[in-house]
Amino acid sequence: MRIEVLVDVKTILGEGPLWDVAQQRLYWIDSFGCNVFRCTADGREIRAWDVPAKIGSMALRKDGDGAIVSLANGFHALDFKTGDCTLIHDPEPNKPKNRINDGKVDRRGRFVAGSMDTMEEGPNGALYRLDPDFSVHKLDSNIIVSNGPCWSPDDKTFYFTDTWTGEIWAYDYDIATGNVANRRTFAKVDTSGGGAADGSTVDAEGFVWNALVYDSKIVRYAPDGMVDRIIHMPVRKVTSVNFGGPELDILFATSMAKPPLPRFPGDGVMRGSLFAIRDLGVRGVPEPRFGA
Repeated sequence: MRIEVLVDVKTILGEGPLWDVAQQRLYWIDSFGCNVFRCTADGREIRAWDVPAKIGSMALRKDGDGAIVSLANGFHALDFKTGDCTLIHDPEPNKPKNRINDGKVDRRGRFVAGSMDTMEEGPNGALYRLDPDFSVHKLDSNIIVSNGPCWSPDDKTFYFTDTWTGEIWAYDYDIATGNVANRRTFAKVDTSGGGAADGSTVDAEGFVWNALVYDSKIVRYAPDGMVDRIIHMPVRKVTSVNFGGPELDILFATSMAKPPLPRFPGDGVMRGSLFAIRDLGVRGVPEPRFGA
């Protein structure tokens, strides 16, 4: 296994690595810097777009040259050609202290993303599904910090975490309707080092990879929820992971340069870098695009 810095742009809060098979490009975001970035698998041809508010996640669209982005004030459509960012829907207009956070697309083209309390204290957030017709549906509620949405390869299980619960959850997922049911504990997170569950992805074998933010670790969980492998990272604040590269065998990991609140720890010189982890002997699955 090899861990290397792929791009050092010192993202304030790097998140959401997203490999696009069609373009052979990696996207990631700076949530607090209000940016979307793109590069090749080897860190070249870096491109960036500004968005008008804090960004929690993004989904590439099937139609057109653009993305759906979850911003602090709702779901928006980002046009890569013009840089325009247009509001689609704000699901929480009466909750100014919330923002939309982590999200991913299911294999029917729906974008599932959750909101969070910006102070990371109260259960004021919820989990939403944005359908290709731009209708929005609430899937769960009473969430503090929404993170880590991803699906099993057979589409039957949806994984998700409320970061400060100390758990990763599993739901039954109905791929035909996009509805969730039967929430239960998938894995207990080891928080003894001060860490918490952040972004996740699922590999081709159905194992869940989760970034243990504030504790320098990426953890691989078996389908039964048992810890299978732990990767020790050179930064404490590793935030999210996604497989990519021509063979889908590189694990890309984002990190943050500055903690969002004073109570969280600082980090070393590699803080805020985008990392590439190679020679894991594991492949990921292609990420779907948003749309019918």
